[in-house]
Amino acid sequence: MSVPIDLEKAHAPKDVDVSAAGRGVWLVKVPKYVSQQWKTCAPGTEVGKLKISKSKVPNKKPDIVFSTFNVADKKSASSVPSAPSGSAMSMVPLGQAQKAPLTQNHKFLVTNVGNQKLVVMSQLRPDSNSSEPFTEKLCIEGKVMQRAECHPIVDSNYRMMKREQMQAHNTPQRQMKVLQDSVPTHKPIRERILNNEDKKSKKTEKRSRAEKDKVMDILFNAFEKHQFYNIKDLMGITKQPVPYLKEILKEICNYNVTAPHKHMWELKPEFRHYKSGEEAAST
Repeated sequence: MSVPIDLEKAHAPKDVDVSAAGRGVWLVKVPKYVSQQWKTCAPGTEVGKLKISKSKVPNKKPDIVFSTFNVADKKSASSVPSAPSGSAMSMVPLGQAQKAPLTQNHKFLVTNVGNQKLVVMSQLRPDSNSSEPFTEKLCIEGKVMQRAECHPIVDSNYRMMKREQMQAHNTPQRQMKVLQDSVPTHKPIRERILNNEDKKSKKTEKRSRAEKDKVMDILFNAFEKHQFYNIKDLMGITKQPVPYLKEILKEICNYNVTAPHKHMWELKPEFRHYKSGEEAAST
């Protein structure tokens, strides 16, 4: 979920600390596992050492190797250590840094910035829990002089780390286990009993024969509403057994075997008080 941005507040003029604007810094792209271990570091923690060796071949760029430290057990330093005067210098991230893997050696591929003018800026946000009034602080940490990409050197430590990453990635999240004891499952006993009782009641329900005159009166009343009925509808109206109902229907009704009223019953002409469609057409 994105946080709503107050455009007027975002474009409001702010003070920027430019005291370190003249300091030269490197813009380095590091692997993901390195950035994760740096995020867990306390401010001022020494995370590695950069070694620059001059090449014996003329007109060739120097070899730059960066050795990362295992910063898991390191305590936060009170101040940032200064770089030695030799060709090796300490590197401290500007931000705060997951747990580091084994000590790794990385090679830097350095490129020039060209005509681009890049600077590194930091932003200190106010503490939401603090009651003291505080505004955001913007600082320029330095000007980018070199751009570099940090590539791992493939050695035994790197192979071991990649093997552990692949094993962790290929480990299934769900595993099958053999249970020694049976696991009780949910059985809706009450619902099953009720369903069985309903089935038994439907099976045991029997249609009792009513008097013939009474059944005929029910049929005549039904045929006053509609001209044609099928046997299922008449069973629902009379509540009589099928054989007994068919006996009565054969006496007072005709069974249609042709369309459009196929398989439907209709009163015989002598019991009708209306004319059928064919009779009306002939007259």
